[in-house]
This record gives sequence, structure tokens and C-alpha cells, in this order.
Amino acid sequence: MAAIETPNVVRTYGNWRQPVSAGLLGLGKVGTAILLGGLLFGTLLMMTAGILAAFIFAVVLIMFLAFLLVKDSDGKSALARSSTRIGWWATRAQGANVYRSGPTGQTPWGTNQLPGLAAGMRLSEHVDSYNRPFALLYTPATATFSVVIGTEPSGAVLVDGEQIDVWVADWGHWLAQLADEAGVESASVTIETAPDSGERLRREVQANIDPTAPAFARATLAQAVEGYPAGSSVVRAYVAITFRAAARPGGRRRKPDEMARELASRLPGLTQTLQATGAGAAHPVTAQQLCELVRVAYDPIVAPLIDNARLSGDSLVSSWADAGPSAAQASWSSYRHDSGHSVTWSMTRAPHGHVQSGVLARLLAPRADIARKRVTLLYRPIPAGRAAGMVEADLSAAQFRSSASAKPSARDTLAVSSAAQTAREEASGAGLVNFGMLVTATMFDPAEEADVSAAIDNLSAGARLRLRRVYGSQDSAFAAALPLGLVLPKHIKIPSELRSNL
Repeated sequence: MAAIETPNVVRTYGNWRQPVSAGLLGLGKVGTAILLGGLLFGTLLMMTAGILAAFIFAVVLIMFLAFLLVKDSDGKSALARSSTRIGWWATRAQGANVYRSGPTGQTPWGTNQLPGLAAGMRLSEHVDSYNRPFALLYTPATATFSVVIGTEPSGAVLVDGEQIDVWVADWGHWLAQLADEAGVESASVTIETAPDSGERLRREVQANIDPTAPAFARATLAQAVEGYPAGSSVVRAYVAITFRAAARPGGRRRKPDEMARELASRLPGLTQTLQATGAGAAHPVTAQQLCELVRVAYDPIVAPLIDNARLSGDSLVSSWADAGPSAAQASWSSYRHDSGHSVTWSMTRAPHGHVQSGVLARLLAPRADIARKRVTLLYRPIPAGRAAGMVEADLSAAQFRSSASAKPSARDTLAVSSAAQTAREEASGAGLVNFGMLVTATMFDPAEEADVSAAIDNLSAGARLRLRRVYGSQDSAFAAALPLGLVLPKHIKIPSELRSNL
């Protein structure tokens, strides 16, 4: 029997789709309804009030529809940009973009409470069925609970391509299984890169050095301890899973103790299946670790002090009420908080075409010109009952847009085939997940903002992503990029379904 060698095939990934709404002239369902309703009302107005009144109404209608149709390269309409600008003016006029806490601030009892979206979050600690303590975050504004899992991924260096493909497949299965988990609202993955303080290496060497060792050996170790951490970085990864307080729509909201008892039995299964995705050792994050994580994010200069205190068995952050910044101020395009100055970008377009598994490698890797960088992937798993209807509606919308023109464009034709492939994959059992991305870069000197922005632009281009600054909402985007389990669509006054159908 002869052996036939087949060449290795590089696996690629793609076919990400942004759902579209069927409508006329590039409008969505709501926009088309406004257009048709406006035409009908204009006709009745002309018959009753005269041509002049109908003409004025037509001008107003055309201007409004123009605000919906004129979009920039990121797909944001003129109406969305104008509403963002008006909202920012109102926020600045009320002084809501300035935050002061502590003894001289405005927070109750002189604490350093978290600002913005995370202000109302409550933290408690419980123990799971493996006797591991875990932090439980409760957000009353959205009636959700969040748990944070710390992971230690080893990366893809010196790993076979077949093993990477298995990890990616297991990660897809893990996300698909979240839709079957009872009460899961969303999930997020945060990859944080920061400079290494060197305290762990120093403590490890000092604890194991032999006093009777030769002077040359001890001097060599001392020189390595002083020089090795310079320029090195540490990479941390967290997975936050958010659950609804109500077991079913319209049901009774469960209290933190009730939710903790349920999650205590479910956390071991979630961490075990997460390890199969290449995430390494997965363990729940404790309340103390979460407080320190948030404290360093808002005041990065204290990171070496917190590392030193942690290794000594002490803690600089005593409670959740002291994890926030003492001062913070959001501007139109950046966010200043204690010793840090941050800028956050959001993904407006996923990579076009097909990409390999390492497409985000450079974006996630540490950078010498960026002090601290945080890349957060946001996932909202869609239950199987809703997924079928969504993919069929998306396919119908793509077919409608393609057939609305006598000579459809190549983009419309490709959208039909892409939507059909998504429908076939969902029908065969694949999961459906809405996802987004936030990228936060933190620097110590605001003068470095231009260089850091240029570096992020180069990294996003290499990852084939389109990133846009979160103008007017830098403080909210900064909090959403932290592993706290915030669900952004639940904090928006205008429902996302209405905005997408305009």
C-alpha cells in the first residue's frame, strides 16, 4: 500500500456579517416606514393645507432622511454623529464629565467609588463547589451578575498548527455553548499587556539565593534581577461572563445569595471547558484580585506597589469602595484618570475576506511605545430559538437589497451568498454570536497621545480591522473595556434594534 502525502492546508476564518435591515434607498425598516408615512402625510397636507405647507414638510422630511443616508467610512450616519455631539454638549454643560472622589470629593463617606457606568456595581465574594473563592459583581441598573475568570494562555509560540486549529475550534464550541447556558447575557475576553515591575522575580531570587554561594554567582544574580525586568512586559487574560438576574423573561429577579449558590455549581464546568481552548489554567478571580485589577487600571502608577504588597501578603486596596480613581475627567476624545491618560477605540468593521488564526497577534502583543494596552472582545451569544429567525431575516434583507436594483453591485451579490452560507451553517448546528471589540491604550504623559494613536492605527491595519475613537463616551468605553461584565446595549437610552433599523 502506497502512502500519499497531502500538503498542509492552512485553515482560514471569515464570513463575519453585520446584520442589515431591508428597506428602500438604503434605509432600514423604520427609515422606510418614515419615508412612506411622510409621503402619505405630505399628500394629505397638500390636499388640506395647500402646496406651501406640503413643500415645507417635504423639505424637512428630505433633510431628515439625508441625515440617515449620509454615512462616513465607519458606517455612522450624520444623525448618529449629531446626536453624539449634542449628548456630549449636554454632559459637559452639566459637569458630568468631571469626577472627584475621596475625602475632598462628592462621593458618600469619602470613598473612592467607581465612576460612570460602574458606579452602582456591588461586589461580594463566595465559594464554588471546588472550594475556590470567586468574586460576584451585581449591576442593579441592568439586573445582571458577572463572574471573572483569570486565565494563563501560553500563546502560539512553538505550537503546531494542528493544535492551534483545535484550540480555535474548541473556542468556537465554548462560545456556542454559552447560548445554551441558562441566563447568560454576554461574555468578554480582556487581554492586558503592561510593563513588568520585576517584583516577582526579585522576591523569587531573594528567597532562594544561598548566602554561602560564591560572590561572583550572587553578583550575577543581582545584576540579572536589576536588568532583566527593564523593558519586559506581562500579559494577563480575563474572561467575564454576565448572567441575567431573572431566570426567564418576566420572572423573579434573584438576589446575590441565590445567584451565588447557583453559580457555585456551574463555575467548575465553565473553567474546565475553558482550559481546552488554549486558555491555560483557568481560575475564578477573587474579590481582592478584582479590586486590585480595577485600581491599577485607573491609577497605573501604583502597579509596582500593589505587586510588592501582594507578594508580602498585604493589600493596598481594602475594599471595592476604594478601587476607583480619586479624580477623572472625560474629554471628547480621551480620558484622564489619576496618573493615567487613556484613549479607547471601538471596532466598526470586522476583517474582510478570510484571515488566519494569528490575525490579532500583533494587536495583542506588548508594545514598547504603549505603556499599558487592553484589548477586549465583547460577545453576546444568541439563543438557538432566535438565531434561526435572525439568519433568515438577514438572508431576506440581503436578497431584497440585491433585487431592488436592476443592476446589483458586486457587494450586494456577495452579501447574498455570505448570508446564505451563514444560514446553512446555523441550520447545521453552528452557534450565532454578536461580537465587538474595544481597544484601550493608557499612557502616563498626555503628550504621547499622537504617537500612541499612530501605533494603534498601524496595529489595526495589520489586523485588518477598522477602529474608531469612541468620541464623547471615553469614560464609558474605558469602563466597558475592563473585565467587569458591563453590557453596553443595556445602558443606551435608544434601543439598539431601533438604531439598526433606521
